[in-house]
Amino acid sequence: MPCLNEAETLARCIEKAAAFLARSGTEGEILIADNGSTDGSQAIAQALGARVVAISDRGYGSALLGGIHAAAGRYVIMGDSDDSYDFNGLEPFLAQLRAGSALVMGNRFKGGIQPGAMPRLHRYLGNPVLTAIGRVFFRSPCGDFHCGLRGFDREAILGLDLQAPGMEFASEMVVKATIRGLAIAEVPTTLAPDGRSRPPHLKSWRDGWRHLRFMLLFSPRWLFLYPGLTLFLAGLAAMAALIPSPCTIAGITFDIHTLFYASLAVVVGFHSMLFWVFAHLYGMREGLVPPDPRFLRMLRVMTLEVGLIAAAVLLLLGLGLGLGAVSAWGSVAFGTLSPESAMRLVIPSGTAILLACQLGFGAFFLSVLELRAGRSRPAA
Repeated sequence: MPCLNEAETLARCIEKAAAFLARSGTEGEILIADNGSTDGSQAIAQALGARVVAISDRGYGSALLGGIHAAAGRYVIMGDSDDSYDFNGLEPFLAQLRAGSALVMGNRFKGGIQPGAMPRLHRYLGNPVLTAIGRVFFRSPCGDFHCGLRGFDREAILGLDLQAPGMEFASEMVVKATIRGLAIAEVPTTLAPDGRSRPPHLKSWRDGWRHLRFMLLFSPRWLFLYPGLTLFLAGLAAMAALIPSPCTIAGITFDIHTLFYASLAVVVGFHSMLFWVFAHLYGMREGLVPPDPRFLRMLRVMTLEVGLIAAAVLLLLGLGLGLGAVSAWGSVAFGTLSPESAMRLVIPSGTAILLACQLGFGAFFLSVLELRAGRSRPAA
């Protein structure tokens, strides 16, 4: 149990956990990962026979990680020490662990949330939205990403190299366990109102953002590739429609101003897709994302030389369009040009030159990444 000034509720949590161990005949210990309590929580825990481990690094994740490292058992069941979880009913968790699951998640939405136990913002927006994002991004089977009551095989979880110091530790455990292909099970659990008289450590918007940020960083496909591909294709389609002439839809005329923003979408989208390539390669090298054989096959085709040739073709196209614009200017003795006609050459010219530079520099940077990744790259 992570603990930071939990004197009001810690004794009840320890007593419930001790009752479970005695009733089930399970050999185990009750470990309190104390994160610097100043209210006497340590003395309360020791008086009830719990082992107290002092964790100097502050934060929910730091306290849990320190406790997991210090734990002596094969299996660990973690839960908050605010008396919101029932440590007296842990049989389903232990049964799933003994059946071979590496991570057993509680699901409060299936087990029951007592009135006043979870703020409406968390119950109807925060938890469902973040859980849905986690399920889509990582294809996780978990229906309650942020349940604080969960059990796991200690060695399997330590093998995930968990790092998050704050509340996002809960998401990191689920995401990495899913990515590594660990056996994950889920059991219903209940959530009772927080037994403390003071406000919880959790800060809704701050910690919600930290969870979302973590999931985005661990999913470069959703962070970079899909938004970038959408922008690139939409911009390309709009440019193809507007380069020959203005386009009128439902009485609204789209002209060179729209063409400019379509060009911007193409460039930004392409840049975003390049970031996906860099992040995906780096993530595989560091074990942040699983090996992707299709991606590695693509890299073997898209060599530095191929990238430079494609960049040269785009550069020549851009320069050619630019010369066409200069020629049109010369046809009027370098006087005033019609913006509507001139920009239909200038905008595509600038777009092609920008893409050429991005692709050429990106090909060189990718080669730099591959110099380091080549020795440890997973086999396809």
